[in-house]
Amino acid sequence: MGALVFGVSSFVLIAVPRIFTDLLGIAGSSEMDWSMQLTGVTVLTLAGVMFVGAQSASDRGVLWLARVMMLGAFGLGVATLLIPSGVNWFVILYALIGFAFSGAYGLFLTRTTRQELT
Repeated sequence: MGALVFGVSSFVLIAVPRIFTDLLGIAGSSEMDWSMQLTGVTVLTLAGVMFVGAQSASDRGVLWLARVMMLGAFGLGVATLLIPSGVNWFVILYALIGFAFSGAYGLFLTRTTRQELT
């Protein structure tokens, strides 16, 4: 699910970066568009790593990916709330998505750890 959300976000960032900056309340410019497109390429790569890891990594590898993604998603939520343009409805929604994924990874890790202990 995380790879799918990241994949869709990356295509939006690459194809129409100005929509994303407008929703975040950031002044659009060709430099900012380029920055958003570069971010989109990076997020696309991350989505690919997430998908491949989920499909072919060992159980231990998937657990490590989940730990990294839990921290990364939480960081995304925090960084989104610290946006210099100010907080609006989209900023809050985007931060909540990051926090929701972080919480889901945390729940997954908690359940998996409990199952390993029993």
